[in-house]
Amino acid sequence: MITLEDVKQNSEVQSLINAAQEQLDAIGYTEHSNRHINIVSDRCGNILKELGYDEHTIELGRIAGYLHDIGNAINRHDHAHSGAILSYQILKEMGMSEKDRTQVLMAIGNHDEETGTAVSNISAALILADKSDVHRSRVTNTNMGTFDIHDKVNYAVTDATLEVNALDRKITLKLDIDNKICPVLDYFQIFMDRTMMSKYAAKFLNVWFELIINGTKLL
Repeated sequence: MITLEDVKQNSEVQSLINAAQEQLDAIGYTEHSNRHINIVSDRCGNILKELGYDEHTIELGRIAGYLHDIGNAINRHDHAHSGAILSYQILKEMGMSEKDRTQVLMAIGNHDEETGTAVSNISAALILADKSDVHRSRVTNTNMGTFDIHDKVNYAVTDATLEVNALDRKITLKLDIDNKICPVLDYFQIFMDRTMMSKYAAKFLNVWFELIINGTKLL
């Protein structure tokens, strides 16, 4: 089986990751490079692991998490779809089975809230992993005076943890938001669609999604 480590060693993958971040830097987007993709890969695998999925499925989830944003190397618009196609071809050339690379393609192609939804266990785990990565370390703009609302909300989040409780069938996203930087309401202004997508993804996995901000349960 092709593993996450095999994918990480693929030079074409690394070139696409670098190009994706170069393009997002040019248009002023938050970080979607090595920090983000490794967090998403780890969280996606951990969700599947904690919910009792087999090692094969867990590894495919980790791979999907690592590759999910390479479509940004083409264009931010429709990056989920282009990234799915790129990933499918790369994994094919690496020798991954047709069945496995199709599962990765489905997950990546459905991770964006504008066009996607949970269609498989791996895709649901990827959505939860991706949408939970909100943190000030994702802000690449160093001039707070020019922050847009995405920069402001991400920078206001000083801590973000995703907890999986298999016994209670519950996944909880806990955020600490500095209200001096932005009010909690601003979080929902830009992340409501992502929050509802996460709620549906959790339902697909037969678990409940909770959102706790500054110690208060909001969902």
